[in-house]
Amino acid sequence: MIFSDLAKELTATNNRLYGLNHSLRAEGKDVVDLVSGNLSNYGALYPSDTLQEILTRAIHEARVYKPDSFGQRVAREAIAESYASTVSSDQILLTPGTSLSYWYCFKMLAEAGEEILCPRPSYPLFDYIAKIAGVKIAYYDLLESRNWEIDLLMLEKQINPRTRAIVLISPHNPTGAVINEEQIERLGELAMRHELPMISDEVFSHFLYERNHLPRIASSKAPLVFTLNGLSKNYALPGMKVGWIAVTGRKSLVQNSLRTLEMISDTFLPVNEIAQFATADIIKRGDSFINKQVEFVRACRLKALSSLDNLSFVRPQGGFYITLPIGGDEEEVALKLLEKEHILVHPGYFYEMEGSHLVMTFIFDSERIAHVFDCIRNYI
Repeated sequence: MIFSDLAKELTATNNRLYGLNHSLRAEGKDVVDLVSGNLSNYGALYPSDTLQEILTRAIHEARVYKPDSFGQRVAREAIAESYASTVSSDQILLTPGTSLSYWYCFKMLAEAGEEILCPRPSYPLFDYIAKIAGVKIAYYDLLESRNWEIDLLMLEKQINPRTRAIVLISPHNPTGAVINEEQIERLGELAMRHELPMISDEVFSHFLYERNHLPRIASSKAPLVFTLNGLSKNYALPGMKVGWIAVTGRKSLVQNSLRTLEMISDTFLPVNEIAQFATADIIKRGDSFINKQVEFVRACRLKALSSLDNLSFVRPQGGFYITLPIGGDEEEVALKLLEKEHILVHPGYFYEMEGSHLVMTFIFDSERIAHVFDCIRNYI
């Protein structure tokens, strides 16, 4: 039987770390997973009574199927309100999560073989999303020596006739870097100068530790911006599978983009209708839950940083993750941590990271987190 080249490229292979992880779990070992960053594993659950009430109402609304290619307007209006009137509901498209949002943008903006510029350290799924979309990933660097600041000079040098868009992730996964206002301004000017769209991933937007608001590329001179977000991180509801793309910038470019996105979405109509009708109430009634989430994440971060206090590394300014430079072979250290302490972390090369690093979330059981990070410090 013949399969496509894509099918051959995407065949899963188990690396040493995950082979050991699978073996330990098969033996019944309790493995501390510092990879997923899933808040719901540690009690950060959207209030069940409220969610049940919201979903009951949503089921009633969804009984008669009247799909909207952009997504149900009631959901889009609530999302637009969350941006403080800087975007209208007509500039928002619902998607089944941020990964599909990336795929929509990649397919719309680039032909086969053309390039999307992404930050390095990178996110492992980008390579797979790009392959499925038929495009290539090129990288610009974040400088660890400057608190993971964007290397704007390198970024501009990476732009060539095949470049079709620039991805910005802030707060960044996995470094925790948050772009500042000066870099937003310079990045927007660069995008305008080269007539390149920006794809801005803001899924960790509520989780900031050293500033009160998130500087946003949508407020810059960039000619076209696709802002990605969703319910997964902010409301601890990854299973709802609701994300969105907010399209802003030059009017003609926004209109052309929305027409294309509408056709892509209309081809599949992929977002669950019950989830769409629930989205508005989840957002409108979720402020107190988000506040509690942020408090929990802040507490986890402080405990982790306290345990790592004698180490030299860039403290995360946002998000759920820490990147720690280490001496020696990063994969071997990660394997030893898993084998001896049953703690699962990632080696830095998973993220196209230069040098030796370990990457992990600091989201964990508050009673055990200090002990876990003491173990990690000892191995480093």
